[in-house]
Amino acid sequence: MRLLHTSDWHLGQHFMGKTRQVEHQAFCAWLIEQVREHAVDALIVAGDVFDSGAPPSYAREQYNRFIVELRETGARLVVLGGNHDSVAMLGESRGLLACLDTWVIPGVAADPAEQLLVLPKRDGSPGALLCAIPFVRPRDVLKSEAGQSAEDKQQALQAAIRDHYRALFALAEARRAELGGRLPIVASGHLTTVGASASESVREIYVGSLEAFPTSAFPPAAYIALGHIHRPQKVGGREHIRYSGSPIPLSFDEARQQKEVLLVDLHEGGLEAVTPLPVPRFQALVALRGTLAELAGAIAESAGQGSVERPVWLEVQVAADEHLPDLPARIAALCAGLPVEVLRIRRERAGTAAGLQRVARETLDELSPEEVFDRRLAGEALDEALREPLQELYRQVRDELREGEA
Repeated sequence: MRLLHTSDWHLGQHFMGKTRQVEHQAFCAWLIEQVREHAVDALIVAGDVFDSGAPPSYAREQYNRFIVELRETGARLVVLGGNHDSVAMLGESRGLLACLDTWVIPGVAADPAEQLLVLPKRDGSPGALLCAIPFVRPRDVLKSEAGQSAEDKQQALQAAIRDHYRALFALAEARRAELGGRLPIVASGHLTTVGASASESVREIYVGSLEAFPTSAFPPAAYIALGHIHRPQKVGGREHIRYSGSPIPLSFDEARQQKEVLLVDLHEGGLEAVTPLPVPRFQALVALRGTLAELAGAIAESAGQGSVERPVWLEVQVAADEHLPDLPARIAALCAGLPVEVLRIRRERAGTAAGLQRVARETLDELSPEEVFDRRLAGEALDEALREPLQELYRQVRDELREGEA
């Protein structure tokens, strides 16, 4: 069974006054080709297919056109609601789209059995069971109780989401037994997990009630396809718990990320392989930082990624202590005649005191053990020839410890 895992398309997004319509069209066309080339059995979109609950008509048209074109490839489609999606809007066409081999799970169903899907292979035989879990809203699984503290609400919501996963996984195990007991079970989700590294464009989901869902609370599925975090990543270094990330950068701090979708191969014993497929960059997006003198060269260099028809979108962060009332005009002069367009200008004082006030974005709980080790290693003055052996030794120790825990 071969799945393709993607999420967080955010169709209809307007980015600092710019539409992403052309980028999304190019991505959808590219994705259809990947489905054909790799003979994908089922495509999972793990939430936030739209950027808002009332997307513009062109975004809905893109969505519908994609479904029609995907059906021609022979692959099935599963669309899960995210926190940006409207349950009502996604749900209004689910009956119609079912006729086009598309399952839409806009929100938590009253009957959990509606969220258990048997994903077929291209020959029509069962290939995997999917616990199709969308974004879980507190009202879907909890009843408000008077007098609860914030910590009580957090624990109650975490327990309710965990119980929802367990209930669906139990149904999947029972269904697997009915089908002969040999199908892998896959789960989905649209939430923040402990250890996930987010970006500027990711909104908090459970404000004041649940910061992150522990990975230990997931059921023992062969693969867990997650959405909501826009940076592609393994969760806690686990091969089978993954965020595919968004297919296009949704903020400037994602500009340097290599976006990807995930090709997931499953067999009767469980997960066989996960292969990232790099998504081409359809619109150059560059964040620059430096003094005006440094920015002159950086802007000229970045211009090489653009064209008159498709200029590079820039965020410019200027390091300067002096007052610059004509800063926009100076930046415009540096860009004159170049295929670039400045979408945002930011000021940063270059002094040491200001530098001390800058807050690091990453904390230890956002990093996997592997990332912590790599950053620690990068801070040492070591011969380059020693780095790779040390990394390999670390991986060996890590694997031995995991085997011991198993």
